[in-house]
Amino acid sequence: MSSSVSASEPAPVPSSDGSPLALCGREPHVPAERLVAEMVPPPRFDSVRFDTYVPDPAQPSQTEAVTVLSGFAAGIGGASAARGGKRRWFARKPAAASGPRGVYLDGGYGVGKTHLLASLWHATAATPELKAFGTFVELTNLVGALGFQQTVQTLSGHRLLCIDEFELDDPGDTVLVSTLLGKLVDAGVALAATSNTLPGKLGEGRFAAADFLREIQGLSAHFRPLRIDGEDYRHRGLPEAPAPYSDDQVTRVAYRTAGATLDDFPSLLAHLSRVHPSRYGALCDGVGAVCLTDVQAVPDQSTALRLVVLADRLYDREVPVVTSGVPFDRIFGEDMLKGGYRKKYFRAISRLTALARDAEPLVQG
Repeated sequence: MSSSVSASEPAPVPSSDGSPLALCGREPHVPAERLVAEMVPPPRFDSVRFDTYVPDPAQPSQTEAVTVLSGFAAGIGGASAARGGKRRWFARKPAAASGPRGVYLDGGYGVGKTHLLASLWHATAATPELKAFGTFVELTNLVGALGFQQTVQTLSGHRLLCIDEFELDDPGDTVLVSTLLGKLVDAGVALAATSNTLPGKLGEGRFAAADFLREIQGLSAHFRPLRIDGEDYRHRGLPEAPAPYSDDQVTRVAYRTAGATLDDFPSLLAHLSRVHPSRYGALCDGVGAVCLTDVQAVPDQSTALRLVVLADRLYDREVPVVTSGVPFDRIFGEDMLKGGYRKKYFRAISRLTALARDAEPLVQG
């Protein structure tokens, strides 16, 4: 029997006999009215600040990024164009900003762009209800739930909108969100974004600022590109990901770890196809560890992209992952790692590897 999980509170994970439940048994429901309220930095980034970002001494652009973003936050200020988050439509239109109303963080995966984006959100002197933070997918889901005009009206009272992983893979969604951002800039909302790659854009595994600015067309004048060079910090000076464990080891961890779930990987992939990606965060609510047996290479690109979203939500929530089967660097085929979604797959491998490291004490305990 499937359990219905509310996004408003963590679902109970242990079953009545003390055995772990399965992610496959959870069917979360996220009310549309909660989508805006939940647009805040994910739990992993609750405590990040500019002074907790550790720049690589060999990469001066990282130190410069902190300086520029700190100044950008100070320039936004805490005054609101709308009292209580609701725009007063008879109020005077905000004065045009003297400089760009947006910043675009241009860098490879693992250089700390999300850390810096969340730090900007925290550093902006406005109440949480006047700031929004979410991924591109979450923003398009919001438009789908509220409608375009209602989304414009709802977000126009904000001081800042941060968009992590701005996806440029779908031209229709790119035009939709670009149009939305144009309306918000006109209303005086400051913008900050990172982005994913376009199909066919391989290069360094990052999306070039020039391409981003071209794709958002009329918004380009509102963004200041801010390049952040560096290596993937999740692998800097750290050991390789632990090898997968045996099925018995994974099962034992699931039974002795509070809040753990236990699934076989092929069944989980099938379940993800029946749950909308906008609900993957709620799928992870209350989960203390994810235990997966029989991890295999994903069979197709649609399945792979769903797994990428789940990996992001698990990483956001710092949920350790214990697995048997093939290692994470072999779950995406060579054709996927050379294709247009290459950056997404490498980010997922990087994040799942970090979560596998986090799980080592659970196995050793």
